[in-house]
Amino acid sequence: MDLFSPSWTALRGAVAALDDVDFGRPSGCTGWLVRDLVCHLVIDAQDVLITLATPSDREPTRDALTYWEVSAAPPTGDDPLDALTVRLASAYEDPRLLAFHLDDVGSAAGRAALLADPARRVGTRGEVLTVADYLSAYVLEWTLHHLDLIAHVPRAPQPPAAALRRSREMLEGIAGSPFPASFSDADALLIGTGRRAPTGAEQAALAERTPRFPLHLG
Repeated sequence: MDLFSPSWTALRGAVAALDDVDFGRPSGCTGWLVRDLVCHLVIDAQDVLITLATPSDREPTRDALTYWEVSAAPPTGDDPLDALTVRLASAYEDPRLLAFHLDDVGSAAGRAALLADPARRVGTRGEVLTVADYLSAYVLEWTLHHLDLIAHVPRAPQPPAAALRRSREMLEGIAGSPFPASFSDADALLIGTGRRAPTGAEQAALAERTPRFPLHLG
């Protein structure tokens, strides 16, 4: 949970540092431009606000790792929300308006997270988690999307090292298998979620791992 704020702040800072032309570059999310990804982050920030304002008296049904649904197949782009995100992003004729919207809603989500009781239970997607587990799950979300954001913006700042390390640990926990020690944290996340194809040597190092990577999270 302690990494939610620094990972979210770093991601929003990376968006704020983009040039206008960068919003039209491809992102690390297949089929999405950077502007589409930033629009998705606005929706994510709204989800954080909604969830933190949705208390539950039920026992938790998920934790920071089981929050994630795992699929062996990559997204197809046919999901209605994905299509809506692209349409919404294109409606922002000035990318600065999109960046402002993220900063506005994102700042509120960050403040709400700082004020939330870690032990309180909240509901989302029909499941119940503690605030601590919910915000911890989002460290992986922010870190992966930070890597997506800068995939074709090489001058952009990297995610915080602590967030990369923790996100790798979480992905290994979800998979039930560690990555080879030779993999950097960023490469483990990119390869492990199918964002980058492994080299021949990397594929050989992964060959004995169970389950097989990549894992697609939703």
